[in-house]
Amino acid sequence: MPFRSPFHRTNDAHSQQPLLKEDGPQRESNTFAESHERFLERPHMSRRSTFRSRTPDVEDKNLTRRKYILASGFLLLSLISFVIQTETAVYIQHELHWDKPYCMLYLTHGSWSLLWPTQLLILRIQKRKLSWDAFWRRHVFLLRTTAQMVERQDLHLTTRDDHRSPVPYMLKTTAFITSALTIAGGSWYVAVNMTTASDLTAIYNCSAFFAYAFSVPLLKDKLRFDKIFSVLVAIVGVLVVAYGDSGPEAGESSGSADNRTLGNIVIGVGSVLYGLYEVLYKKLACPPEGTSPGRSMIFANTVGSLIGTFTLLVLWFPLPLLHWTGLETFRWPTGEAAWMLLISVIANATFSGSFLVLISLTSPVLSSVAALLTIFLVAIVDWLRTGKPLSAAALSGGVLIIAAFLLLSYSTYRELDEERRRRFAEDGPDSDSDD
Repeated sequence: MPFRSPFHRTNDAHSQQPLLKEDGPQRESNTFAESHERFLERPHMSRRSTFRSRTPDVEDKNLTRRKYILASGFLLLSLISFVIQTETAVYIQHELHWDKPYCMLYLTHGSWSLLWPTQLLILRIQKRKLSWDAFWRRHVFLLRTTAQMVERQDLHLTTRDDHRSPVPYMLKTTAFITSALTIAGGSWYVAVNMTTASDLTAIYNCSAFFAYAFSVPLLKDKLRFDKIFSVLVAIVGVLVVAYGDSGPEAGESSGSADNRTLGNIVIGVGSVLYGLYEVLYKKLACPPEGTSPGRSMIFANTVGSLIGTFTLLVLWFPLPLLHWTGLETFRWPTGEAAWMLLISVIANATFSGSFLVLISLTSPVLSSVAALLTIFLVAIVDWLRTGKPLSAAALSGGVLIIAAFLLLSYSTYRELDEERRRRFAEDGPDSDSDD
């Protein structure tokens, strides 16, 4: 379709009517500002959209670039918070001897319920000039329409979609995703008391390979040589870090070495399940490609809150069962353990919210490989904390992981740009509202 300037208007009575009228599916508003205009019954054509349509391809490129910049910020936040979570969890169980894996899992995943209230507070501060009623109405409308897009996996909603509640779909999806996450995450907390922090981070983040393996059949990802090569290089780096050093660590007895092997097996199973969880989240709970970065970020944190709420309300029942059977006697943390657990919980909520946003903005594969960067960071923190210098294996493995991440980042950016060009040719420019 040739590009038509928005300044070319006729003066008849039909100039303010939608171009497609009832010929096909009505294109639903995909921006926060447009939804606000709908509530206030303003004209469909706005000065903002008129200016933006002058150079739609340039604006679309800027949108893709902005999405990557936003993803980079959340990547940095997730790396820092994950290192804090890992070190505090190891310290709580190894040094303070509060060995309650499932209780720690319940508390940390339950803390995700705070993501949406925290986000709402930040948005309210940003939009403080609006009345509460207008702000709340706009926020609910954004969440509702985004959930409808998620259910349909289509940016273009019809009138029928507008009258269909997305709540049942989101409840079922939350239950399914949370169950998969709990099983995968439980392995992390079981293994944290059996292996080292570096091994724990390394093997758990092998989920990058499984995320790519599951992405091909579930997300219809194409098999690309550069992505396959990047993932393989990252896995090699992981193996170098985890097993590159010969012999047991200083002070490690034969029994602790056996525990380390068993812990690595447990975390390996969790790695497979976590890769599946990441792909399921992308497929079932993320808006379709072309959604604005701001909208994707807001909805990702909302889904995170749903996961946390489901955890608190439903997944408490193993606690009394574990207590009665003696597998995990319930005991509240006190003193230093309580403070360290609070830090670990906050760090986990920060990491999880950032990671969900990262997956929503990019892909499970890139997010998983990006998480591999924590291996090198944890090793550095261990060096600073214990005084033990980094080994050659840690350094060489870290270099391989960083190289793999940079290569995959370039490949993903190029893939996103190709997808953007395809969508632009078919549907026009994407939405760029971040409200």
